[in-house]
Amino acid sequence: MNINTAEVLHRGMSCLLEKMNVIEAERFIFLVKAENFDYTQWQRDYFNNKSQSELEHEMDIYFAAHPYTGDPSKMI
Repeated sequence: MNINTAEVLHRGMSCLLEKMNVIEAERFIFLVKAENFDYTQWQRDYFNNKSQSELEHEMDIYFAAHPYTGDPSKMI
C-alpha cells in the first residue's frame, strides 16, 4: 500500500480526533514536537519496564475489548 503524506496526516489526525477533542489533539501534537518525542524509545522504555505477566494481562484485556471479527483466511 502506497499512501502519500497528506493521506498519512489525515488518517493520523482522524485517529486522534476519535479519542480526543480538537484542543486535546492540538495539545498532543504540540507536546510531541516540543519534547522532540521519540516514539521508538518510548516503546522500548514502556515494554522493558513490564513483566511478561503484565504484558499478557494487558493483551488479554485488549483482545477481550477488541475481538477479531474479520476473515482469518485474509490475514496472510
